[in-house]
Amino acid sequence: MGQALVRAARERSDVRISAAVAAEGSPLLGRDIGELAGIGALGVPLVADLSGALTECDVALDFSHPAATAANLAACCASGKPLLIGTTALSASLRHELERAAKHIALLVAPNTSLGVTLLLELVRQCAAVLPLDFDVEILESHHRQKRDSPSGTALALGHAVADARGLEFEHVGVRSRAGSDAPRREGEIGFAVLRGGDAVGEHTVIFAGSGEQLALTHRATDRAIFARGALDAATWLAGRPPGRYVMRDIVLGNSSL
Repeated sequence: MGQALVRAARERSDVRISAAVAAEGSPLLGRDIGELAGIGALGVPLVADLSGALTECDVALDFSHPAATAANLAACCASGKPLLIGTTALSASLRHELERAAKHIALLVAPNTSLGVTLLLELVRQCAAVLPLDFDVEILESHHRQKRDSPSGTALALGHAVADARGLEFEHVGVRSRAGSDAPRREGEIGFAVLRGGDAVGEHTVIFAGSGEQLALTHRATDRAIFARGALDAATWLAGRPPGRYVMRDIVLGNSSL
């Protein structure tokens, strides 16, 4: 994603990457980010000093690793910089830190930054709110073999959208695996199925299965650049915003009634 962001920024006149950060000890430290992204030197070396990098920017984007998110969040709070977090599989213990941080900086946590997925979430909410509870919900997702979290952050966000629209607690109805269980499906359950293989960028399908009919909503990503373009749209929108928690819906739909 770091390289995709560099390439996407090169196509825009309203975005300039002022610094890029990698983990201490990375063999890529010191390399020019433009060369790493395959678009030629940009004069911006990869560094490990996040605090120093933040002095040069208007907004920070974090697509790193869950283990680094708390430190990145603290650094942005200390410098007063807005932060977009695109890292997934964040721990539940981080939730309170996010809420505290939002009192000091503009904060957007987005498990998926694509326009299409943002709209998918809204459509899923509408369907879940309108269709009766006897429409069973199953969420299918597939990604490349290197993806670590399972189910994906986007799949879980879709599950939360269904549960919220139905007035249910996700932790009570979300079923991430049925392996080893011989119990029948309970009404209201939200099931997940996960595929990992090849170089698939990402696909998510939400199935509402009723008696005699099914409704399926699908988003299929074929190019990782869509996430980078969406992230840059969100970052430019976030820069200069007052402290608070924001979501992709704010950028994509604004005050739309969808």
